[in-house]
Amino acid sequence: MADWKRIAVCMPDSLLKEIDDMVCHECVNRSEFIRNAMRYYMGEIKRTTTVEKMKSGYLEMSEINITLAEIGLTADNETITVYETRLAECE
Repeated sequence: MADWKRIAVCMPDSLLKEIDDMVCHECVNRSEFIRNAMRYYMGEIKRTTTVEKMKSGYLEMSEINITLAEIGLTADNETITVYETRLAECE
C-alpha cells in the first residue's frame, strides 16, 4: 500500500449509516465501497461529458449534414432522370 493515501472525509451520520448498510449488504469494507462509488461517479461524469460533447458536435454539424444530404439527393435525382430518359429513348 505504498502508493495509497489515507484521507479523511466528513459526512453526515445519516449518509454514513446508509454506507454502512450497503457495506454490510455488499460484503466489502468502507474503503472499498467508497473507492467503488467514487470510480462509478467519475465514470458517470465522463460519460455525461462525452454525451454532451457529442450532442454539441451533432448540433454543430447538422447544417453541414443537411446540405450534404440535399446535394446527394439532387445528384441521385439527376442520375435517375438521366437513366429514365435513356430508357425512354430505347423504347
